[in-house]
Amino acid sequence: MRALLAVTLLLLLHAAVHGLHVFDQPGLLFSQRSQCKPIPAALHLCYEFEYADMRLPNLLGHEAMSEVLQQAASWVPLVQKRCHPDTRKFLCSLFAPVCLQDMDEPIRPCRSLCEDVRRGCAPVMAAFGFPWPEMLRCARFPLDDDLCIPAGESGEHVTNATVTAPKVCEACREKTEDDNEIVDSLCKNDFALKIKVKEITYLNGDTKIIPETKSKTIYKLSGVTERDLRKTALLLKDGMQCVCDEMNDINAAYLVMGQKQDGNLVITSLKRWQKGQREFKRISRSIRKLQC
Repeated sequence: MRALLAVTLLLLLHAAVHGLHVFDQPGLLFSQRSQCKPIPAALHLCYEFEYADMRLPNLLGHEAMSEVLQQAASWVPLVQKRCHPDTRKFLCSLFAPVCLQDMDEPIRPCRSLCEDVRRGCAPVMAAFGFPWPEMLRCARFPLDDDLCIPAGESGEHVTNATVTAPKVCEACREKTEDDNEIVDSLCKNDFALKIKVKEITYLNGDTKIIPETKSKTIYKLSGVTERDLRKTALLLKDGMQCVCDEMNDINAAYLVMGQKQDGNLVITSLKRWQKGQREFKRISRSIRKLQC
């Protein structure tokens, strides 16, 4: 799922970075109409994290929950990259600052928390052509001797042995199939496309993949029309809750198979298309002689 994360980061970080607002003067923000709000289930970045209520406006200047949901979704892929164990804590302290009824001001992240996360995640962002955002400049945050949200106990990266491996999306699991199994898989699905990715967004916890318009249709069955394939985005169910290492190259082509469910084209299998690879030669051969 590194592939999907890589593609998603590249497509979304630009929007995320430029969706931040000035919060140098939090007193001005919160003197207006600071309110405690339950963290909604749709806020996947922070829902069921460490607390239940958040302040609105938040520390990024978002006044409406709809704006929080839109901007926060863009940062989920960075959390999934596991560039630092405190990435989610840091981002949630900004997008959904904890709300305590007996405090008038928000609790901001400590400078050390920002610095630790920046040290781990800035190189990941830089690899996709994005600098650490000015609005997240660590000097803006209080020192650790002030009331603030601190870094983890070690302040360092957790070793791979202590990190729970993320759930792999079912559609992205590696499967070894013979010719008969490939044909059986094709017959069970309503469409099979060779696509390149144009855009990735999120919808109700699902990953919404919009192919380039020139994506080539390899195979389709009854129930899926040319209009469906042109106009409808592809959904990777529960894509915000899992990873897909198959999708790690924005310039690559992908073989996507799936079914039409309630008007949506739902992905059941996703593989990176590697020209000349034996598996894809067999898939192409199976499609040509397909008889369901």
